[in-house]
Amino acid sequence: MKQLIYSSEPFGFDSAMLAGILVRSREKNREADITGALICRHDMYLQLIEGPEAAIDAVFARIVKDDRHLAVKVLLSRTADQRMFPEWEMLDDQMPSLTWSAADVAGGIVETATPEMLLGVFERVAAKARIAAA
Repeated sequence: MKQLIYSSEPFGFDSAMLAGILVRSREKNREADITGALICRHDMYLQLIEGPEAAIDAVFARIVKDDRHLAVKVLLSRTADQRMFPEWEMLDDQMPSLTWSAADVAGGIVETATPEMLLGVFERVAAKARIAAA
């Protein structure tokens, strides 16, 4: 299974756009056996997607072409034995302000974060979601 983390800058971000992204992503991801999580704020998208390699490559190719994303960058691409988000076709982080501050993002933390830091962000998101679902 492949896990991919990418970042991008949102273009035209608002809650209606986010809702549309989530509905469509969940539908498509279910069909393609993809799971993951999206951290979406006015200043960044940070997403982890996981599933069959060909499916991940195909969905990422669509993301790169999507005009709602600017400056798309792959931050981590790896093979993983276990899914981090097996319960969610696309979890959206309800508290994205807990990730990094706007000043951190403006200062480039997303681009300079280590793989361990990036995975740690998503591990916290997954743990928080599991607690909320219990």
